[in-house]
Amino acid sequence: MLSRKLRLVLSALAVVLGVMFVSGSFVLTDTLQRSFTDLFSSAFANVDVSVAPEQEKGKQPELLTPQAIADVKSVPGVASAVGEVQGSARPIGKNGKVITTSGAPRFGTNWTGTGQEKIRDGRAPAADDEVVIGAYLASTGGFAVGDDIALLTLEPKKTFKVTGVYEYAGGRESLGGELSVSFTEPVAQQLLLGKKDVYSSVTVTAAQGTSDDALRDAVAAKLGPGYDVKTGAALAKEQADQINEGLKFFNYVLLGFAGIALFVGIFIILNTFSIIVAQRTRELALLRSMGASRGQVIGSVVLEAFVIGLIASVAGLGAGVGVGALLATIFTSVGGTNLQLAGIGVPMSAVISSFAVGIVVTVVAAVMPALRASRIAPVAAMREAATPDRPLTKITVIGAVVLAAGGAALGLGFNSASLPLIFGGILVALVGVALLTPLLSKPMVSLIGRLLSWSMPGLLGRRNSARNPRRTAITAAALMVGISLITGVSVVLTSATKSIEKLASGQLQTDLIISGEGQVEGQPATFKRDVLTQVEKTDGVDSAFGWASDGVLQGDDRLFATAITNVPAMKDMFALKALSGEIAPLKDDQVALPEGLATEKGWKVGTTLTLQLAKGEPRTFTVAFVWAKSQVLQGALVLPESAAKDFRSDQIGQAFVKVKPGTTAADVQKRVEPLFADNPEITVQDRSAFVKQTTSQFDTVLLMIQILLALAILIAVLGVINTLALSVIERTRELGLLRAIGMRRAQVMRMITVESVVISVFGAVLGLAVGLALGVATVQALKDQGISELGLPWATMVQYLVVAAVVGVVAAILPAIRAARLNVLDAIAYE
Repeated sequence: MLSRKLRLVLSALAVVLGVMFVSGSFVLTDTLQRSFTDLFSSAFANVDVSVAPEQEKGKQPELLTPQAIADVKSVPGVASAVGEVQGSARPIGKNGKVITTSGAPRFGTNWTGTGQEKIRDGRAPAADDEVVIGAYLASTGGFAVGDDIALLTLEPKKTFKVTGVYEYAGGRESLGGELSVSFTEPVAQQLLLGKKDVYSSVTVTAAQGTSDDALRDAVAAKLGPGYDVKTGAALAKEQADQINEGLKFFNYVLLGFAGIALFVGIFIILNTFSIIVAQRTRELALLRSMGASRGQVIGSVVLEAFVIGLIASVAGLGAGVGVGALLATIFTSVGGTNLQLAGIGVPMSAVISSFAVGIVVTVVAAVMPALRASRIAPVAAMREAATPDRPLTKITVIGAVVLAAGGAALGLGFNSASLPLIFGGILVALVGVALLTPLLSKPMVSLIGRLLSWSMPGLLGRRNSARNPRRTAITAAALMVGISLITGVSVVLTSATKSIEKLASGQLQTDLIISGEGQVEGQPATFKRDVLTQVEKTDGVDSAFGWASDGVLQGDDRLFATAITNVPAMKDMFALKALSGEIAPLKDDQVALPEGLATEKGWKVGTTLTLQLAKGEPRTFTVAFVWAKSQVLQGALVLPESAAKDFRSDQIGQAFVKVKPGTTAADVQKRVEPLFADNPEITVQDRSAFVKQTTSQFDTVLLMIQILLALAILIAVLGVINTLALSVIERTRELGLLRAIGMRRAQVMRMITVESVVISVFGAVLGLAVGLALGVATVQALKDQGISELGLPWATMVQYLVVAAVVGVVAAILPAIRAARLNVLDAIAYE
């Protein structure tokens, strides 16, 4: 190892990067989990006991009344009981746009003066048109005492005077990046809860000498059933646990991409040790002739791998701690969460996984070269150190079997919607393709190399890349993994975009779509029903309809339901055809559903369904009609408009407009948009703009996946550099002879560059082919889920090929410089 430090550094670096990804994921999630735990502990620091309405499954909880607060106050041991009002309140910035966050809530409360919020500047609100705002909202939106601020609540935009700015203990602007505002109590009740004299919860403070647990039990006994009574500590833990569950999923995603990077690293280590064993043939044979056993040879190679894995694990763990800390800092600062970070720690899971993964990956990758080294006969010491080509029959047969097994697992996974089978099938299929790659190597490399062999250096570079199919194949396979996964995702997202575009141009016979630009605390932005009535009466509008939406319970199944304002208009604009029954306005006790849902549940016209809506008691509906298979409202129940009053919100979440013949959509759009002047969350768009907005999220998803897979591709690039560098060492005498007979340094560099570009492009072509196959298979499996069209991202695939060629040029720089600098006489004399 000491004599081959440079040969092994890139292999170790591949492991370092993979381990860094793993340990960094654990450090990041551990830091964020502890930070959110501290956050909720601070948020509920002044809460001894909290009383809230009990949440029944599928139902919206009832609000608390002043009588409930009076009952709590009468409990012995209660020092105070304060009614709290809380609901969604979205501030509008001075530019007229709604101020958003990166996931932190935007809410309003009633100002009680008893919490941990302290007025930093100004005074508390006293009149109905006055508010106090959080310091973080003040700094984010540029508001100060005396300014006007516009807010969206259950009501359209209303403007208030800022009378004060409040902060938290220690001068903190916020607890976790939230945007908060406080009203007078009556205004908060009306705007946030929809009616006066009701409360969201009650905050109870224990009298001196009364424990929180004892007070909780006493309050619960006084109030009886229908209330959720918890201590502040229990409430903080519950909130933190919910966040931590999401962070666990986030960690699994990161670890999945780390696994891909390590999977690619196995190819690099395997290739490196294979090349080194081949170069040390005479040395190992000499050891065998001196009495070394096969076990000793295997042990020497495996021990070498173990030490490399150990060193790489230590380095990767250290780098991972730094990366995890950096990402946590970015999350809290650039992400706009304003979360106060807990101290950076190194969880035991990060340490154990780093050493387990780093050492195991390295040793496993070195096993095959070690076994090959043990088979070297002592007589090989008398031969030149060369690696003769071995037949590809065995590896090809194994590859075909493994690929078939991966394809079978993938098919079963798609049919049963099993993610472990799907991911396992993809992994096995990639291994199968990698094993088949040597068979494809010679013809493919020769074909690609012809494009670059217009000169003698190019011709030599092409032949060099084809002289050892196994080595070239393993190097290219490492690059293939990352590109195939990115290509597969690109095919699925392009197909989804194409399907939406076809739906919009074909089945969606609407001219304008009215919808919210984003989510309001997890729910779509909405507008009032009377605004839709005004839209219907607008000059140039032929017809319009919209829907309110909510989740409903049918037994233990939660279904998505919509309350449609105009069924005939829906039939016309969505081009719906009846499968059974007649598509007509629904009565108050009727329901309609799509063919897919009817088939899945075994429902038909005349079937009665008992549904639990968010409000009220369970209601019985009869199926009035079933519409034939369509790409709109898949899996959704359609209820009569009257059902919306029992939804969590009866406001319209989306609406569709058809203009009269001879009228342009653009003219009608100009007339409709002023109706939503007080609701900047709502946009009016034509079909093309709506499709563009809907599909733009796919670009974000693709970009995130590309960033996460970038590490795997970087490791693959290191593999190309490593292979070329070791190849240059192996061909030292050959390069010296070429220089001796007149090849210039520039020509040597060009030869190495062509070799690198050919290998990189071969890996990219292989990745594109495999990615296309995976993408097409996924699209076929998702046909019933709305992805009905197959789209191929030709421009993106061409970009990947160009990037692969550039990667080949960059990867060749160091090996080419090393080759060009070889001393001719020393190279000729090299053993």
